[in-house]
Amino acid sequence: MPTNLSTLSKRIEVAAKRLPADLVVKNGVIVNVFTGEMMQGDIAVVDGIIAGIGSYEGKEIIDASGRVIVPGFIDGHVHIESTMLLPSEFAKVSLRHGVTAAVTDPHEIANVAGVDGIQYLLDDAEQVPLDLFVMLPSCVPATPTENNGAVLDADKLAPFLSDPRVLGLAEVMDFPSVANGSPGMLAKLDTIRSGGGLIDGHAAGIGREDLNIYAAANIRTDHEAVNVQEARDRLDMGMYLMIREGTVAKDLKALLPAVTPSNSRRCLFVTDDVLLDDLIEVGSIDHCVRLSIAEGLDPITAVQMATLNAAECFGLRHLGAVAPGYQADFLLLDDLNDVAIHQVYKKGLCVFDRKRDARLNVDLDENGEDTTVPWWLQSRQPIPVEAPKSRIALPHLNAKPVTLGDIEIALPAGSAQCHVIEVVPGSLITERSIQSVDEQGGFFQPSIERDLLKMVVAERHRATGNAAAAIVRGFGLKRGAIATTVAHDSHNIVAVGASDADILAAIEHVVRLDGGLVVVENGELIASLALPVGGLMSDKPYEDVYATMREVNGALPRLGASKEFNLFLMLSFLTLTVIPELKLTDQGLYEFSSGSYIGVVAER
Repeated sequence: MPTNLSTLSKRIEVAAKRLPADLVVKNGVIVNVFTGEMMQGDIAVVDGIIAGIGSYEGKEIIDASGRVIVPGFIDGHVHIESTMLLPSEFAKVSLRHGVTAAVTDPHEIANVAGVDGIQYLLDDAEQVPLDLFVMLPSCVPATPTENNGAVLDADKLAPFLSDPRVLGLAEVMDFPSVANGSPGMLAKLDTIRSGGGLIDGHAAGIGREDLNIYAAANIRTDHEAVNVQEARDRLDMGMYLMIREGTVAKDLKALLPAVTPSNSRRCLFVTDDVLLDDLIEVGSIDHCVRLSIAEGLDPITAVQMATLNAAECFGLRHLGAVAPGYQADFLLLDDLNDVAIHQVYKKGLCVFDRKRDARLNVDLDENGEDTTVPWWLQSRQPIPVEAPKSRIALPHLNAKPVTLGDIEIALPAGSAQCHVIEVVPGSLITERSIQSVDEQGGFFQPSIERDLLKMVVAERHRATGNAAAAIVRGFGLKRGAIATTVAHDSHNIVAVGASDADILAAIEHVVRLDGGLVVVENGELIASLALPVGGLMSDKPYEDVYATMREVNGALPRLGASKEFNLFLMLSFLTLTVIPELKLTDQGLYEFSSGSYIGVVAER
């Protein structure tokens, strides 16, 4: 939090009541995240910082009678790309939900575009009214077996550490490289540690004993616990427990019983991956707090986890509390238990008011045009409308055409037993089964009745022509196919469908879009969302993206799709080889437990 002698002197003058504050919030009840108690007092703000709590006068007075005041929420781990928005649009939606700071891992865009992708997001985030901090991608590619768009070693990451928004190294998901002392991984860990940075973990499927390896490597957080025992193991090893509640991975209810009065200060909330419709309709960290309280967690403890705990975890000493010397990021709630947000203040300025515009606060002239210069640009030279937010040009799709021969699954003569990827609703983990499958002409034939569908991954970064197919159960499609270029973590093209023809048509349509989401029936495109920014994000306002996404999701029932989960987000994680158990890449079916590729046909 940069300061200088004049601003510090002024802050002290306001604290001592020798100068009036810029803003004073009166008559509210403040949640004290340090003591776990409720307290009363005027909140005096000057230059975006809280100068004092007591009895104050100021140039502007806010009457908070009947309302509860809590610090602004902090999302401790989020992939902005999963919302399919640029940071500038992500900020607008997040502020509506009381999230005034977020720690993001640009892992997705980095796997597509390397250092250019990271810089692109940093450039776009430069003007946003939200404190956006970055943890540098640790595994690009995610594992040595991946075919992605870039490779980032320690030397390429090191220059980013000079940016004050960069806090350290994001989720280290390549556990074998850590455990085996891979020189490349050790170089990254040492570069971050030597630079004073923090390191996040990604301990999916890692047992208690192996957590010692993570902790010994100065990895201090993890968001992959899925049950109480795993949560306790991480806390026992001195790690921060990140409790995740996103669109696919919904771990909060399962982990909450592990939180006790003794260990709660080592726990925080994260969303990890959340789609835009969930972000708008369900919420962000506000949803985590609301759900935790509904599940029986003490409301003040829930607020602590969403604010001070997250700030302390990442060394953000100026955030996370309503107290003197802290940044004036706070929420006025109509009700604490329901987390009913009335207003959101960022650096002492109201950026969201429930009773006003549902976007950010704006003033409209008689023609309905926005005449306000956003407050976060008032202290800077406004950027001309025609100027790009970043001068970096990200790569376009570079994929060879996929043919029927590329995606056929050959079966041996007679009845074939095949490995099947079993989708688990509400989880990133998949299960495996071995099933007898239908055959036609010596090749696998999808079974609508048994929900055994074909899944395909095709490489799209270097036109290698790689493509692979496998069998998946759980999507429920009765016809048609869907495809997307959002496919963690290498972000190749992934599709699932009830027929080869529709799968090929879906892949062709997504290539024509230069990335995005498509829904196909009988070879015809019936809905799509273009994602021209690296095949991951839209360059449109969030309202437009939301409307189009609703059209895409609204088309899925026509195909008979499962309603238990978001099909596109689930599909995007079926390519992530660092999470158990069976996943598919452009090179074939990957088995997490053995760390190797296996055949679709099971051995007799």
